[in-house]
Amino acid sequence: MRLIKETDIKFLSQSRFGYFLSGAIILAGLISLVLQGGPRLSIDFKGGSLVAVQFTEVMDVNNVRQVMDAVSIEGQIHNYSRAEIKQFGSAKDISVRLPIQEDQPDNFPQLIVNHLYESFPDAVPADQNDFILSIEKVGPKIGAELSGKAVMAIMSALLLILIYISIRFEFKFAIGAIAALSHDVIITLGIFSIMDYEISLPIIAAFLTIVGYSLNDTIVILDRVRENVKSMKRSSYSDMVDRSINDSLSRTIITSITTFMVVLILFVFGGEVIHYFSFAMLIGVVVGTYSSMYVACPIVVQLHKGVKS
Repeated sequence: MRLIKETDIKFLSQSRFGYFLSGAIILAGLISLVLQGGPRLSIDFKGGSLVAVQFTEVMDVNNVRQVMDAVSIEGQIHNYSRAEIKQFGSAKDISVRLPIQEDQPDNFPQLIVNHLYESFPDAVPADQNDFILSIEKVGPKIGAELSGKAVMAIMSALLLILIYISIRFEFKFAIGAIAALSHDVIITLGIFSIMDYEISLPIIAAFLTIVGYSLNDTIVILDRVRENVKSMKRSSYSDMVDRSINDSLSRTIITSITTFMVVLILFVFGGEVIHYFSFAMLIGVVVGTYSSMYVACPIVVQLHKGVKS
């Protein structure tokens, strides 16, 4: 059953608007990245400590920041009031993120927990174990290694996709697909920078998932193009591509809507753990659907310019 009946939308005639829209969003993201000195990386990549605790009362972040201006670490007083301190999940939950520093003791995160626990005796549970939600610590060398592997994972995925599509279809199709996939990742990264969201390992997983989702939709359209090349020999290449997008439109919209609904439920009800992952996927579903029609296909047509079927 087709959700959308036979359509004859001239997608390629709107390609200039698509290029303008994509360019504007990418430019805004790049400006944000430049102003912030690059993406905001989590401790997964930069190294550091993350402490998440749960109070029994609603906490004011400013009050927590005040008690962090004098933390005793091995007999020395340190000022951590400028660390990243924020609420998450609920107003009772507080996370403190501290960058890696030289000569930190191995039990540094626990010392931070102890300080917070002792600073608010009337707003903490009787058992300190109930106070602690999570403690994470990543060394700088591990962070640098993970950062390199994350970039390598994305680049490797794009390279293998380029090789696969070149063999399965043709090299011009592969160029269009890779351009669309790169477009999706860059836009998602730019939006994360604009929103001041951090890039962590789950977000890298989201990027790879976006690449796979967008590629699937692009391949469906390109496969339809290959079929129409044989059946529409008297039509121009751009008309064949337009026809192929329209032929796949119902399937594309059904897939995108169902995927978007699932990811939206994860975003709303999934909790803090997968909140940013699901947000990245929401962007990816929308942008991936758009790029298949308004990035990949126009580039393929440009590469075939002047070619008749």
